[in-house]
Amino acid sequence: MSQPNILLIVTDQQRGDCLGISGHPVLQTPYLDEIATSGIRFSRGYSACPVCVPARRTLMTGQKAASHGVFMNHHSILNGSTLPDELSRSGYQTHLVGKLHLYPCRKLYGFNSADWADSPTPNVVMDDYERFLISERVMQPRAGLAHGMSANGYAARPFHLEERFHFTNWCADNAIRFLERRDPTLPFFLKLSFHQPHQPLTPPACYYERYIDMDLPEPTVADWARIYDQPQRGLPVNAWRVYLEPNVQKQMQAGYYGCINHIDNQIGRVLEHVPQNTVIVFVSDHGEMLGEHQWIRKRNAFEGSAHIPFLIRLPKNMEIKQEKVIDETVELMDVMPTLLDIAEVEIPDSVDGHSLLPLICGEDMQWRDHIHGECAKIPTLNSGMQYLTDGKSKYIWYPGLGQEQYFNLENDPNEMNDLTNNPDYVDELDKYRSILINQLKDRPEGFVDSNKLVNLSNPTSSTLPGYE
Repeated sequence: MSQPNILLIVTDQQRGDCLGISGHPVLQTPYLDEIATSGIRFSRGYSACPVCVPARRTLMTGQKAASHGVFMNHHSILNGSTLPDELSRSGYQTHLVGKLHLYPCRKLYGFNSADWADSPTPNVVMDDYERFLISERVMQPRAGLAHGMSANGYAARPFHLEERFHFTNWCADNAIRFLERRDPTLPFFLKLSFHQPHQPLTPPACYYERYIDMDLPEPTVADWARIYDQPQRGLPVNAWRVYLEPNVQKQMQAGYYGCINHIDNQIGRVLEHVPQNTVIVFVSDHGEMLGEHQWIRKRNAFEGSAHIPFLIRLPKNMEIKQEKVIDETVELMDVMPTLLDIAEVEIPDSVDGHSLLPLICGEDMQWRDHIHGECAKIPTLNSGMQYLTDGKSKYIWYPGLGQEQYFNLENDPNEMNDLTNNPDYVDELDKYRSILINQLKDRPEGFVDSNKLVNLSNPTSSTLPGYE
């Protein structure tokens, strides 16, 4: 079989439960649901470092954060091999549409070409979305944000311009243009990277109105998480901890769900132009708390933040059985080795992840027991976080506080009951502590001393030494 084409679709800040096929009570994602049911849905997909830049460095290199050196949104050159690097060297025509979120701006990192913009927010370097708006004579200052909604906050409303000017439509348009104009004698790798449902929560009006008129699920809030006893007015729009009035909470959710529904429909446009011999992968860089446990945005180890959608559909001519759900725990560092394996390209030694192709093919193999994730700084907590999960249970360590949490995800998927002090789980906690100590014992931050986890009393550095 000739090398397949590859379409990697990435959203920003999409929760793992935010697909119609995953049982969401209101959200409509018909095109993504079709990919999931005709391909493979990994029900336990995670972002190990649930922050934009480190997650995207992992996606592009197949490396965990401790290997690529960055644990926060930090500008540092990404050294070493990347997925588009390897595919370009192997004869693929590689193209980026939309968000890359790597430094410096416009460095291609192995792509042959790009229609690049990291967000609707104008960058220090003029991006291609801003150039597009100017070419269409949309001349307001910061025109993509002229709706007035924050690029990181809870406020939401319909998009202020015609739908054809929306960042999501711009991404789909440019993906279609690439597919129409590509070299037909070469296999292609197209990364189609949307900015939303990351804030600003501004879908076109028809999508916003669809969800604002529905009964939406209320966010769950555990007793261990509660910091407010009643809805708050006057919070910073970009606050991390919130208890919003019911109408404001509903507006946030309507904006968020509307953005996902809008992206799904634009993916449907792109799929009409995708050749049959194409591998399709769909993931997000991390999730969104959406008011759960009185948090919004990401960085947490909780399911809303760290659990992501993870779909793969293979071409029929590969003759591999699909139409199934796989419950093994997978994460973003597995994307690069999987796609290289499918393309029959050698996987670099620098890659930490594992190809998912043997799992997909049903081979008898020993898969990982857990994933390890981390973030250097959790806002308002004076700590970062470290976590371990096998998708059935989860252990979280806050090194700046010297505190831990433990959840049984099978019985408690919303993480309402912290079992840290439950005597029935002493052995499980000891097991996870030992695993984490082994993961962190040689790290320069000093997480471990005398074979014990250390209370560091502060957050840790955003990078490893040498990546500052």
